[in-house]
Amino acid sequence: MPNQDWLLTDNGQYENCEIIEETELSANPYRLFRFLTNLEDILQSTNDDKQRLQKIRPLVRRLLNSSEWLHYEYLDPNPDRGWAVTTLYDEPDFPLTVQTVVWLPGSVSPIHNHATWGIVAILSGEEKNTFWKKVNQEQIEKSGELILSPGDIISLTPDAFHYVEVMGDEPTVSFNLYGETNYEQRYEFDPINCTAANF
Repeated sequence: MPNQDWLLTDNGQYENCEIIEETELSANPYRLFRFLTNLEDILQSTNDDKQRLQKIRPLVRRLLNSSEWLHYEYLDPNPDRGWAVTTLYDEPDFPLTVQTVVWLPGSVSPIHNHATWGIVAILSGEEKNTFWKKVNQEQIEKSGELILSPGDIISLTPDAFHYVEVMGDEPTVSFNLYGETNYEQRYEFDPINCTAANF
């Protein structure tokens, strides 16, 4: 099955996006510093999150195809927590965080949003993303699910809710890119008790 690009929006809807290949080819690798510079240009010229994500996804795919080291730049997961985060880039006063995240087999995240736009690209393993939408301020309901495999990319708008479940017997490793998080608007939901808490 070919790689896929997905967009999850605030209303819990998800759509398959056309994969746009970066046309700028070079004998030189597409390095992280150039990726960050290109991202800054997009962030300064585009205010709409969906448009930003559409422009950023091809750059993420180009970076991952060009920079082999990113596939191995991660920490072993903490066995008690079930996951580990390696920060590749996080600069004060610049609205961008670049990470790799590793989840152990059997791990499940809480239902959460990110309170910013985000892109997650699967490097290895498989994960199931279950999507949710708000019914009202206290209630959410399931709106769908996808299984993501290596090479797949999912992008999320700030109030898109999901949870992640590792599939199979091997850890999942992902490349994660986020804008500036509004932590007062980042929530973890309990769908049974209809409660939300800061995440």
